Amino acid sequence: MSTSEEISALLVAKFGTDPEALGLDVPLHRLRLDSLALEELRLLIEDRLDVDLEDVALTSRDTLGRLIEVVHVKATA
Repeated sequence: MSTSEEISALLVAKFGTDPEALGLDVPLHRLRLDSLALEELRLLIEDRLDVDLEDVALTSRDTLGRLIEVVHVKATA
C-alpha cells in the first residue's frame, strides 16, 4: 500500500472520514481533524508506517497532500 493509501485508510477507519471527502488539496480541518485528532493520527501513522514524525509540525490548516508528502519523505529517508 502506498503512503497515501495507508493514511487514507487510517482516516476512514479510525476517524470515520468519508472516502469521498479525501483529496490532496483538502485542509485537514475540513476532515474534522483538530489538534488532538492530528496528534492521534501522527501516532497511528508512526506505528503503522514505522516512521518518526516527532519533529514534523502540522496544523489543521495544512492539506492532506502536505501530510502525505511529509510522511512519504520521512518513510523513504
